[in-house]
Amino acid sequence: MSLTEHELEIKLEEVEDPDIGEDIVSLGLVNDVTIDDKTARISLAFNAPYAPSELELGNRIRDVIEDAGLEADLRAHVGEEHGFDDEVLPRVRNVIAVSSGKGGVGKTTVAANLAAGLEKRGAMVGLLDADIHGPNVPQILPPESDPGVTPNEEIVPPRSDGVRIISMGMMMEEDDDPAILRGPMVNKFMMKFLEGVEWGRLDYLIVDLPPGTGDATLNLLQSMPVTGSVVVTTPQEMALDDTRKGIQMFNKHDTPVLGVVENMSSFICPSCGDQHGLFGTSGADSIVDKYDVPLLGRIPIHPDFGADGSQGALVKDDDSEVQSHLEDVVGEVADRIGEQNRRTVSENVTHEPANKLPTETED
Repeated sequence: MSLTEHELEIKLEEVEDPDIGEDIVSLGLVNDVTIDDKTARISLAFNAPYAPSELELGNRIRDVIEDAGLEADLRAHVGEEHGFDDEVLPRVRNVIAVSSGKGGVGKTTVAANLAAGLEKRGAMVGLLDADIHGPNVPQILPPESDPGVTPNEEIVPPRSDGVRIISMGMMMEEDDDPAILRGPMVNKFMMKFLEGVEWGRLDYLIVDLPPGTGDATLNLLQSMPVTGSVVVTTPQEMALDDTRKGIQMFNKHDTPVLGVVENMSSFICPSCGDQHGLFGTSGADSIVDKYDVPLLGRIPIHPDFGADGSQGALVKDDDSEVQSHLEDVVGEVADRIGEQNRRTVSENVTHEPANKLPTETED
């Protein structure tokens, strides 16, 4: 006898979300189950494309379906009914804010490599350089063309090695020209970047925020549905103090902090291989413990990473000693996005366990 759709849904209760600790059916992550000619078509409320944890969940779901003697056809769908905003940036699945409490900690380099790393995994990615006064993204990811303009006067971002980017740096005649702008003009450019860019369909939009907790960051939090923030710090106590303030700001605006990236965490001697904590050791651990946020990764000091001003994202450079550290950060960020989105679904979708049979009602 062939398996019914209800019986298959019961079998899917064997698949547990590794981050939340409950099965995917009870969490409301299974939108629909249909069986047609030995093919099980499953619609899943997943929203973090190419996140390692969701890819693994997909593999486990396929195993359950194949054990039942069926072919698996998995698809992902989320919408307003799952708790996601369909009005602001409706074609952008996830907005990730990359921030730092102070300048000089490598925030832009982390943001650019995060964008390039997600694109490398197969995602459609955009990178918004929202640091109006210090627009350095084009130095790392040089645009392949000038920005375009739609008939509706929306900016069309050019690409850089597959990543769609927009930056104030593209608007300057010379690379060394300063952006001498007062607050109202900064806000005007920010709102144009937030509301007047035609990104197309994106899995992830990375926003490189200016350092600190000023107007630009507040405008973003008030104007965009930010999925979560990544906070970049270095081990020095002064940087950690400002990082704590940044985390508090996100908490006050109900923006999930996905975790902390500790940059310049150590120096690895190229001659002897010894590791030295030039700016202290394990400084980010105090933040992780106090605010109960994940440590997304530690990136060592290396001439490749932000020191020589070379162009290109090292996460795509197979010869770089830093690549593996960056790939770990990219995977952790994607997993935390996936976990955050699945928790959003579970909070907005009520789903009765599949093994609970429907009760008969009297006429």
